[in-house]
Amino acid sequence: MLDYNSLDEMAKRDFKKHLEECAKAIGGKNYFLQLVESIRDTRPHPLMAKNARFQFSQGNVKWQKVIYKDKVHLLIKLLGENQTNGNLMPKKGDKGFKPVMNLLRTLGPMKFEVNPKNKVNGDGFILHPFDQIDNKTTHLNYIFDAVFFMPMYVVKKALTGAGKKKKRS
Repeated sequence: MLDYNSLDEMAKRDFKKHLEECAKAIGGKNYFLQLVESIRDTRPHPLMAKNARFQFSQGNVKWQKVIYKDKVHLLIKLLGENQTNGNLMPKKGDKGFKPVMNLLRTLGPMKFEVNPKNKVNGDGFILHPFDQIDNKTTHLNYIFDAVFFMPMYVVKKALTGAGKKKKRS
């Protein structure tokens, strides 16, 4: 999971810019935050939906195939363990090498389409779960992380750009 506080100012601005682009594509910051909040409130995790679809009040998220419970739990476990370097790719011979590789092969090529209910609000956007850097390095896409896993207060902080010092006159 992305540690927002450890990012430098340039990375925070870039993250905010991408979040704002995604928010604009579905109708604005409030609609984006409604999406994130409804995902956090839904149990079991929306990625386990049997119809590979999640609906919220202002739109929906669709993906190609069902993701099973064990894969979602493994992904959540990996996110907790890999906060230091963010690399999800296991080393050959590591415990759990095969399940992690299967997870990366299963979710890697998938696309998650986020669409607003009303097309006037925007065209929506597409998420990919992972960013593959090279054959030995794969990171969780930080927008995918923000939508499905990152704590709500961090997403709000990133989207509003909180934490910048205001000039006093």
